[in-house]
Amino acid sequence: MAPTFRNDYNVLVHPRILAAISTFANEKNIAYGEDIHSQKAAEYLKKTFGAPKANVYFLAGGTQTNLVLISYALRPYEGVISADTGHINVHETAAIEGAGHKIIPLPNHNGKITADQIAKAIRGYDNEHMVKPGMVYLSNSTEMGTIYGKKELEEIARVCRENGLYLYLDGARIGNALTAKSNDLSPEDLGRYCDAFYIGGTKNGLLLGEALVVNNPALNANFRYHIKNKGAMLAKGFLVGIEFEEAFKDGLYFDLARHANAMADRIKEGFLAMGLDLLDSPTNQIFVSFPREEAEEYLRVFDLEKWSEEENAITVRFVTSFATSEADVNALLNYLSQRHQ
Repeated sequence: MAPTFRNDYNVLVHPRILAAISTFANEKNIAYGEDIHSQKAAEYLKKTFGAPKANVYFLAGGTQTNLVLISYALRPYEGVISADTGHINVHETAAIEGAGHKIIPLPNHNGKITADQIAKAIRGYDNEHMVKPGMVYLSNSTEMGTIYGKKELEEIARVCRENGLYLYLDGARIGNALTAKSNDLSPEDLGRYCDAFYIGGTKNGLLLGEALVVNNPALNANFRYHIKNKGAMLAKGFLVGIEFEEAFKDGLYFDLARHANAMADRIKEGFLAMGLDLLDSPTNQIFVSFPREEAEEYLRVFDLEKWSEEENAITVRFVTSFATSEADVNALLNYLSQRHQ
């Protein structure tokens, strides 16, 4: 059976995370995220990400986390600025709009938006007959696998502060972003520049779960009421707490992301040696355009995701994960090399 490269959550859980869950399987814990494991995990996260005064909330999934935070932060007449490729704009089934908040999409540049774009957009919504921008939403890494640099994040944060907008970062793949070879952001920069951000577990070896770090005190008042109101409060919140405690107590979280990036780098090197044209992505997502017939074969054999489509070509996405092995990579490269000799 050929290896699959469809996404980075097609393997249930990393063995160490599963072992930690098993260790505490019969332990009795306080419910709703107020247990000792969630408290320990929160302390690890606040220290790692330079947010000592933040509140940390453990939720089940990324779309839920985005919905809970954005719907709490914005007034009914406020909207959220996002890249047009942003997850909230294209992959969350109008969850944000369903909560009553317009998404203000900006043209992406390799998946990213700039401080200048944001400033210009803010000026364009300047009276009470229009939605008022109240937040900027970023993904790191982006949906195109690209990453924000420190200067970019600093400039965006400055524009947000000057204009009274919250800065919120979707970190579904933050591990891959921070361990990319070209990255110059530190984990502490998230605590320094973002009002809120989340750390993705689902796409980096955890069974499930995301950790939402709310750094701005203005966003913490009665937030647990809001979580409950949105149906997002887990009775067995200690499950996610145990996972994050294990992932962050000794750097396992970043080790898993680093491995996924390393496997992706090997694939990219092999693809380039075959003369394939790749989109620029320093993380664990690889985008390649193939002739239609060839792409359809790869989609079928390796269970890939079709990313975009033209008349005679299809761009497909290859994704590596904590569970991608060197044997998986070799099988993929050997298969494609036979078509590109």
